[in-house]
Amino acid sequence: MIYRKLSLIVLLAGIIQSGFCQSTIESTEKVRKGRPDIPGTFLVDFGFNIPFGEAGNFNTNFWGSRTLNLYYQSDKRIGSSKFSVHPGVGFGLERYKFSDNATLQYKAGPGGAFDSVVFVPAASRFTQASEIKKSMLIMNNFDILLDLRFTVNPNDPNRSFKVSVGLKGGFMYDSFTKIKYRENSETKKLKDKQDWQLNQFRYGATLRIGVGNFNAFAYYSLSPIFQSGEAPKGTELNNFTAGISIAAF
Repeated sequence: MIYRKLSLIVLLAGIIQSGFCQSTIESTEKVRKGRPDIPGTFLVDFGFNIPFGEAGNFNTNFWGSRTLNLYYQSDKRIGSSKFSVHPGVGFGLERYKFSDNATLQYKAGPGGAFDSVVFVPAASRFTQASEIKKSMLIMNNFDILLDLRFTVNPNDPNRSFKVSVGLKGGFMYDSFTKIKYRENSETKKLKDKQDWQLNQFRYGATLRIGVGNFNAFAYYSLSPIFQSGEAPKGTELNNFTAGISIAAF
């Protein structure tokens, strides 16, 4: 699966990066208790996307609009304090499921060029489809993140309460719509890879609260989902994501 391949890439890249950074840390630093002496953290976030703003026809289903983040972060304690910084990289995979089985389509402008995006019924894309099972918009991003964390007991992070705030920015390397439908008693899928006037770059603020390797997280995108002035009519949205986070090591 693509998730497994991406997680392996992030893990290998993170180990290489952290190995280089670890050489600059004094050898007298105490080994953290309760977890393997592996530099850095492999982080898995699972959350739900909640668009905020003027939705227009951008109507989503909560359970079907999900985010999966696969990140590697290095750990840098600030002296002997309870604060630490955590730079990282990884992949952010976002899905939006449309509740009314709509989909995106390019519309021709006055000069005949397809220069604007509109919402249309997904059924209009087919001539013999008997049922539209689901319609989604998918965006895959490469992200860079930086967290500032407070840990109650930094010498035993596996059992300690933690709070972190941070910033995240990234660029979209893949986007497409996906329609699952029934035709001639068969279930089929149609993927249409386009940029859909989506914002190619995103940035926003993050919050994590938890104990040990388990956290609740939230992310608010300060950048809109669509490019400024290019969104479907009546649509001006930013995304909010909330969910759970697990540190693999």
